[in-house]
Amino acid sequence: MEAKLRDRLIRYWRILGPGLVTGAADDDPSGIATYSQTGAAYGIQLLWMSLFALPMAIVVQEMCARIGMVTGRGLAENIRHAFPRSILYVCVALLFAANTFNIAADISAMASGIKLLIPGVSFIAIVIVFALISLWLQIFLSYPLYAQYLKILALVLLSYVATGLLIHMDWGSLLAHTIIPSMTFSRDQIFLVCAILGTTISPYLFFWQTSQEVEEEVEEGRTSIRARRGTNDTEIKDMRIDVVSGMFFSELVMFFIIAVCASTLFTHGITNIGTAADAAAALRPLAGNWAYLLFALGIIGTGLLSIPVLAGSSAYALAETFHWHEGLSKKMRQAHGFYGVIIVSMIIAIGIDLLGINPIKALIWSAVGNGIVAPVILFFIMRLAGDKKVMGHRTNKPSTSFVGWLITGFMAVSGIAAVVSMFV
Repeated sequence: MEAKLRDRLIRYWRILGPGLVTGAADDDPSGIATYSQTGAAYGIQLLWMSLFALPMAIVVQEMCARIGMVTGRGLAENIRHAFPRSILYVCVALLFAANTFNIAADISAMASGIKLLIPGVSFIAIVIVFALISLWLQIFLSYPLYAQYLKILALVLLSYVATGLLIHMDWGSLLAHTIIPSMTFSRDQIFLVCAILGTTISPYLFFWQTSQEVEEEVEEGRTSIRARRGTNDTEIKDMRIDVVSGMFFSELVMFFIIAVCASTLFTHGITNIGTAADAAAALRPLAGNWAYLLFALGIIGTGLLSIPVLAGSSAYALAETFHWHEGLSKKMRQAHGFYGVIIVSMIIAIGIDLLGINPIKALIWSAVGNGIVAPVILFFIMRLAGDKKVMGHRTNKPSTSFVGWLITGFMAVSGIAAVVSMFV
């Protein structure tokens, strides 16, 4: 019995890959800051968002993964072949800008996390070191090792679950507010809900998921598009297990971050949290050193995971748009443009941090950019996933199409609301 359980767990771990990493990268330091602010400002009122966003994330990421597996091409390349390129150029430019602002904010958050643990260290030095580590991992580490690194690093998110288990929380109230939606529809709350959706259903996750499914096939020896086209039922089933696991993990972490901040910061009147590091610092006198340490380490670990995903998704999108050689499985000399995008994105992000641009403002503009791009890219995803010429017999089922178009419409409304709330 124990041997069977062990074998099942080993097989489950082997199945996990792009879906788990994508879900974990969804909870980057900027996402942690958003969830922390949600719990601090409104307590457990918006806890239902963790459950509400789960099926949305699963449906969208499953479609992205399926498109990559069936076509053998990344999302941007599929869009380039099926739709006007001018629209794709605008979307990819906005994606690059939003991702770069997000990288800058995440590096800043990681540096602040280190300063919480080692107060005397230089902020600028930490920013540069983290950027160089991230670049080294992406450029010089072989793809199999890099993929394993990302999978293992995803487990750092368990620190937020552990934090929740260390402190006293009213589980009855938490579960009730998870199941029963509640909202006041104030300007700030509407913006926060839009921010939660923007960080959960985010364009960079679409591009990363699709391209990573292709990378997995390349690693198996299917180096040409012709060899990668098509998939079988077992691969589809494994992919869905991976995607559901990753998205569940992501929303579970959201639940615990909101719950922890609601149970500590909100109940003690600390309602304004600017960054994830602010949340960690505020937790120390209320929840103890262990909770503070786990929260701070989570910020650093998630940054190390999410920054490569943000930079990598920009590189995949641009390389596929302009038909450059691309992929983390290639050496730098084989894909200059692809790795050039990663390097340029990191340099700009470092510049943003060194110039002292407010990372929160950068995140706001990043959220606005994502709010504009997400529904447009979702429209492309829906058209591709429902096209028999592209997907063969792997097109969306009617129920998936219904839910997918509903999500697309909801994200369009959310994006408009986020933009309007900026100027009203």
